[in-house]
Amino acid sequence: MSAEGKGADLRERVFEFACAVIDLHRFVYKQEPALRSTSAQPAAAAGSIGANLEEADAAQSRADFVSKCNISLKEARETRYWLRVLARFINSKRIAALTAEATELIAILTTIVRKSRDPK
Repeated sequence: MSAEGKGADLRERVFEFACAVIDLHRFVYKQEPALRSTSAQPAAAAGSIGANLEEADAAQSRADFVSKCNISLKEARETRYWLRVLARFINSKRIAALTAEATELIAILTTIVRKSRDPK
């Protein structure tokens, strides 16, 4: 992933996603005290997606790049899981949209990891 082009676009998209999930946590924290710790989980995981992509951009080798992208992928999956848990208790179009975005990010990151492992 380079600092320009698709890599920068993805990092910006993930940044916006993390901010939206953190904003959701702020809302849930105020409105649903019983779900405070649950809503903190996707907020932390969503932030980690982008942090690991930033590290991947400065990878020292292909293996390092794949490793960091794979961690981002795992964090995206964790984020989606916790959003699904929240959706069980809060009927919200906002959560549904974030869950859909998490699914799209998982697909993108899966493709990056697969193509980077086997660049043929």
